[in-house]
Amino acid sequence: MPLKPSTYGPAVEAFWREPTSSLLRTLDAPRRGLRQQEAERRLAQIGPNLAEPSQTRSMLQKVVHRLINPLIAILIVAAAVSGFSGDLGSFAIIVLVVGLSLTLDIVQEHRAEVAVDALRRSVAIQADVIRDGAIVALRVSELVPGDVVQLRTGDLVPADGVALEARDLRLNEALMTGEPFPAAKTTEPCITSLPAEASNALFAGTSVVGGSGTMLVVETGRRTRFGMISAALLANDPPSALEQGVQKLGMLILRLTIFLTLFVLLAHLVAHRAAMESFLFAVALAVGLTPELLPMVMTVTLARGAQRMAKRQVIVKRLSAIHDLGAMDTLCVDKTGTLTEAKITLAAHIDPAGRCSERVLQLARLNSAFQTGIRSPLDEALLAVDIPSGSSAWTRLAEIPFDFERRCLSVLAARGNGRFLIVKGAPEAVMARAVAVEVDGLARPLDDSHRAELVRLQDDHARQGFRLLGVGIRTMAPNQADVTTEDEGVLTLVGFCAFADPPKRDAAEAVRELMALGVRIKVLSGDHAAVVAHVADAVGLPSRRILTGNEIADLSDRALAAQIEDVDLFARVDPEQKRRIIRALRQRGHVVGFMGDGINDAPAIHTAHVGISVAGATEVARAAADMILLAPDLSVLGAGVIEGRRTFANILKYVRMGTSSNFGNMLSMALASIILPFLPLLPLQILLNNLLYDLSEIGIPFDEIDEEDAERPQSWNIAGILRFTVVMGSISSLFDAATFIILLKVFNADAAAFQTGWFLESIASQILVIFLIRSRRLPWWSNRPHRVLVLGSLGALAAAAFLALGPVRSLFGFAGLPPVLLGAIILITLGYLAAAEAGKHFALPAVARREPNRAALGRQHPAGDAALNG
Repeated sequence: MPLKPSTYGPAVEAFWREPTSSLLRTLDAPRRGLRQQEAERRLAQIGPNLAEPSQTRSMLQKVVHRLINPLIAILIVAAAVSGFSGDLGSFAIIVLVVGLSLTLDIVQEHRAEVAVDALRRSVAIQADVIRDGAIVALRVSELVPGDVVQLRTGDLVPADGVALEARDLRLNEALMTGEPFPAAKTTEPCITSLPAEASNALFAGTSVVGGSGTMLVVETGRRTRFGMISAALLANDPPSALEQGVQKLGMLILRLTIFLTLFVLLAHLVAHRAAMESFLFAVALAVGLTPELLPMVMTVTLARGAQRMAKRQVIVKRLSAIHDLGAMDTLCVDKTGTLTEAKITLAAHIDPAGRCSERVLQLARLNSAFQTGIRSPLDEALLAVDIPSGSSAWTRLAEIPFDFERRCLSVLAARGNGRFLIVKGAPEAVMARAVAVEVDGLARPLDDSHRAELVRLQDDHARQGFRLLGVGIRTMAPNQADVTTEDEGVLTLVGFCAFADPPKRDAAEAVRELMALGVRIKVLSGDHAAVVAHVADAVGLPSRRILTGNEIADLSDRALAAQIEDVDLFARVDPEQKRRIIRALRQRGHVVGFMGDGINDAPAIHTAHVGISVAGATEVARAAADMILLAPDLSVLGAGVIEGRRTFANILKYVRMGTSSNFGNMLSMALASIILPFLPLLPLQILLNNLLYDLSEIGIPFDEIDEEDAERPQSWNIAGILRFTVVMGSISSLFDAATFIILLKVFNADAAAFQTGWFLESIASQILVIFLIRSRRLPWWSNRPHRVLVLGSLGALAAAAFLALGPVRSLFGFAGLPPVLLGAIILITLGYLAAAEAGKHFALPAVARREPNRAALGRQHPAGDAALNG
């Protein structure tokens, strides 16, 4: 149910900008915490602190939602007509296909509910809350705005709020902001409008990695940023590219069906046929136009693609995502954990001149090793490198812990008879305490010239995406055993340690491969613009222009859509802005993929046509994704794109074959029914024709494709399908008309002979043409058809010849034919195949050929196919 309005002030969008005293007044909350009775009253009014769905659609709603699809509606009408007319075989096939398709879709919809469960489980179960002046452990769900919560290292933040007290409080906000470095928290209000830059704000789902503090709860439940992400995951799924394409195809078939029904009905009425009989015949013909097996062919084709991708350690949760991956022309990626390792590493240790310095590394590492407090990720990165020589000669004597006012940490260490204070911290903090700089082993005065050079050195590294730590040293008295903050003055700056979140080893190659396949890549990150630009340069992405979250906040959706084409890098964007970017790209007609691994990525993953997550991602991101890369090798995306294009190409083969063949046959039968005194085919023969033709196409999901079909993104070209249907269907009808003339005028065939002859010509032409229109190329220049397709097609043709001419022909109303007539049918079929080969070049849309990506296609054609085919 929706949230009830609160009497404790409306939700403040940027509450961290409000003074603490103002928030306390607005929330009617004392610093010493709420009284239990008051908290219970607020809980009853506002609701529990849970990021849970307001409601889920019932099973009936889910079914009705899918029945709105025009193609499904046409198939249901076709099933009803077949059942009423006694064609129980067609009725059973259509009902089975539709039932399986609906069941699969409904099962897949469950993933949104799973994502919410994962989201809820990732929040702290209990929190230490001040109630009635005492600290009590309460379930997170019982928190209300105005509560005061105590936080310690290791706690998860249970709601959104501000820091009332902060004692060296550091939070890991990477899952919300994309920033891998710990965020220091203070109690002072901020003027920024960006949550990622709010140094006093604490958000539900983030974790305390250092220090302790007290927070004032401002927002709970679905009004938190965490809750808004949950609501985004629960919103109705935007239609996938496959669903949009199938819907357009359904509308095309619906228009063709209406046209054919009205045409036949009008022609029969003009010929003074019985009105009801004419109507039933017209509806039966229209039913024959529907591609009954399309849902099943799509399911089998997609399932085969999922099986092939599973061999590459890719879990496909939503089958249609394989098609969408092939149709994808724009891939948006998060930076942290997707393009980068999401693991801070020591990139360099340099002296004030920018040269590599082992002394800097030794001193910085000693500082990290000797400190007794909780180590930061920067400390862990320092300790991960090999111990520099000579480090064993040092011993620890004393320590000044890190705090956010000094922004540095100092240890007193001894080597021999010497005593040294080693200081490590923010570069500006160490420089502020330094009076000298070490150059070539000698201390030089830190004058303006040296300061300017040090600032330039820091700026250069910042532009390259590095985080710097300054390292300083001071010689102490030989007998000194303790230190105070006053001792941190008159330092000698020794140099800097540079840290980075390095790109993944295969990221640059994966980017090159995807770009060669016609996929444009955009980076959507919560990190700083300089860091985003550095990572983009490292993996080979253009970094000419960057759009920041502040700039996006000032743009309307229309203005954002107008700029989206010219920008590939987005920095300091929050989860909602990532979702806006995805929506803007969809609005521009792009098929969009998004790959990310954090909580902040979940709404964008959910909004994209195909959401992708990676190994090691948060549970929420994995639950929201359509595909999960189990292996850290991002190059499988290129193989996945090719697999998606292979899948779509094979689906399109069935659509083209089915619609053109059905349209041609139904048009021919409609014309024949007007001029013939008997039915051109008996109902049983029509059923047999459809059944054998459907069986001949079961090998399409296994078929190979040509390189040009995998070189560029594929999409549903409904105008192209209509053109193919009309051109190829008309060619088929012309040769059907030639067959009619030969049967009637040359051989004077009676009803049974006519039906047998046309049955053979019809089934032979529509089965054999598969081997021509499966490729844009000439048959002997295209890739070989898969053996399953060859055996299925030729087997169905042999079965048709046996049933029409063999000893059981009378059971189906067929008659024996003289050899001369059979020869004529063979010649007509060959003539049709020649005409179809010529006509397909006009029927198929032109493809802009370019040099194929051989490295990517090598995995598929021919020897490299084992990589996906297994």
